[in-house]
Amino acid sequence: MIQHICYYYQLAPLLHFHGIHLISTDEKPAIQAKEHDLISQTNSGKIKRKEFEYTRHGTLCLIANFEVATGRVISPSIGPTRTNQDFVNHIAQTVQSDPEAEWIFIVDQLNTHKSAILVQWVAEKCNKKE
Repeated sequence: MIQHICYYYQLAPLLHFHGIHLISTDEKPAIQAKEHDLISQTNSGKIKRKEFEYTRHGTLCLIANFEVATGRVISPSIGPTRTNQDFVNHIAQTVQSDPEAEWIFIVDQLNTHKSAILVQWVAEKCNKKE
């Protein structure tokens, strides 16, 4: 399997030239959303400093796409969950950024990356292009 991924990564510039996006996608769950409570007051000419105390606002999940050929991050999603529907919405948002292009997504074996609703969404998109 790793040979296939490396093969596509090597082809990324050529695919990009032909209008095909090769995307590496993954999640970063449980990012703490924190807000510093105070910023120390400064006298003129001194740098403001953040205090160590903060308020927690729960956690967030980042789903991001890295376009292999260009190094761009395309259509990142940040939300409180990473459900099957969240991942489908993320992929749909990404494809909508260039709806006429072809897309190849490289993902790991996380269950949300092979859910029934994702497979159904991909099938519907493929049928519309025929």
